[in-house]
Amino acid sequence: METTQPAGGISGNVLFYNSPEPLSREQHAKLGLVHKDKPYGFAVNGTAVPLAVTEFAPSSLSYPIIFAGEDRVPLAVMGLNTGENLFVKADGAFEIGAYIPAYIRRYPFVLANDDAQDRLIVCIDRGSSLLAEGGDTPLFDEKGEPTEYTQNCIKFCDDFEVERRRTDSFVQLLKDNDLFELKKAIFTPQGANGQPGEPQTVAEYFGVSEEKLNALSPEKTKELQASGALAQIYAHLVSLTGWDRLIALASQRQAQQTGTLN
Repeated sequence: METTQPAGGISGNVLFYNSPEPLSREQHAKLGLVHKDKPYGFAVNGTAVPLAVTEFAPSSLSYPIIFAGEDRVPLAVMGLNTGENLFVKADGAFEIGAYIPAYIRRYPFVLANDDAQDRLIVCIDRGSSLLAEGGDTPLFDEKGEPTEYTQNCIKFCDDFEVERRRTDSFVQLLKDNDLFELKKAIFTPQGANGQPGEPQTVAEYFGVSEEKLNALSPEKTKELQASGALAQIYAHLVSLTGWDRLIALASQRQAQQTGTLN
């Protein structure tokens, strides 16, 4: 993976990355990672974060996993309102016990398209507060070579790209078997009299239809099981109980903010 030559043109708009630059020994020789105990402030507005299919099981314990858009991109839903992440605190701390998606863990590194040479290159978010001249962990050594830290980050990005392609194949398998349907997350608030109030739609999203899944032939179900896809589908379905947790977290945060204002 190329890390040191500027690209002819970087394409794509990636969540969290405001100033992506091709990683270069000439431009970034003195840059280093700034160590922070609570480094996730960059994700505070990340309402939904892309997931790899291999992350479905651990993510299902923390977030609803949905599929979005025409491409049915898998997302971990981390907030109910646009620009809200209920798992990242204002000081950059991540909710204790919650799974941190690889998409977040790879920051401030990322792979981007180099339009000039039709390839993927390693980039960093130059505007990140996690990077600074003379930072704690250098990106390059005195010889201008990537440090062990940088090499590990590059490998993480490469592995992430492999998992992304695997996820694309998984989604295509669900499409081929016509397993998607439009779903709704419903919240029923408690009325002033203690009785259930009027149900409210919290979100609409694409998910796997249990009815369609159960209607598959035994042969097709066995194929999904053998490929590992069936286990990931069930992890997705189990994760949907996480809407209740999101609603509870949102209510808790609102109550805290109201208390602060009062």
